[in-house]
Amino acid sequence: MNPNLGINDKDRAGVVKILNALLADEYVLYTKTRNYHWNVVGPQFNDLHKFFAAQYEAIDGFVDDVAERARTLGGHAVATLGELAEAARLKEHPGQYPSADDMLENLLADHEAIIRQLRADADAAATRFHDMGTNDFLTGLMEEHEKMAWMLRSFQEGKRPR
Repeated sequence: MNPNLGINDKDRAGVVKILNALLADEYVLYTKTRNYHWNVVGPQFNDLHKFFAAQYEAIDGFVDDVAERARTLGGHAVATLGELAEAARLKEHPGQYPSADDMLENLLADHEAIIRQLRADADAAATRFHDMGTNDFLTGLMEEHEKMAWMLRSFQEGKRPR
């Protein structure tokens, strides 16, 4: 049964497609952050181990929220590893165990990529698909990623060339 939310079927399908690509990216970022939590080494081990845990726990919540938004709109959420890998724009790097500084850089780059995509997707949700609810949802999620990116940059303060 299709929900009667004031958004036509074509527009709802377009928004669900956006949400599923985002869901896949969030899942890749969750997995990468969890990987780094397990595999970080070096003098900052304790701080980064705890920091990465806090970040992957937050991202796990984002994964659930994005999937539930797709379901709220009457769509399905991509849910198998194959579907997630196919839909993701972010990439994993199997077999690589970077330094702690490179972990921070990699995660920062991924958060910033998601932020840029969220800006475009929030605009599309509002202007192209006439879905202000998803626009608001994506804007709130973008703000969460902006805060996480700021925290990652703060770990690197003074180490990164400007």
